[in-house]
Amino acid sequence: MVVEDKVILELKSVECINNAHKKQVLTYLKLTGMKLGYLLNFGDELMKDGITRVLNGKLE
Repeated sequence: MVVEDKVILELKSVECINNAHKKQVLTYLKLTGMKLGYLLNFGDELMKDGITRVLNGKLE
């Protein structure tokens, strides 16, 4: 999901996030030229524990 052509959101519902999930978001960022992405896992007990920020380079 792309939000205002600035942020990519990847929605998951898995027991735990692994490196493959993070690399998938990073690949999306590189292909689109965007800098910021979030991986949201609805499988965690608390939503705040299921949020992972992924950066492509540095934010300006």
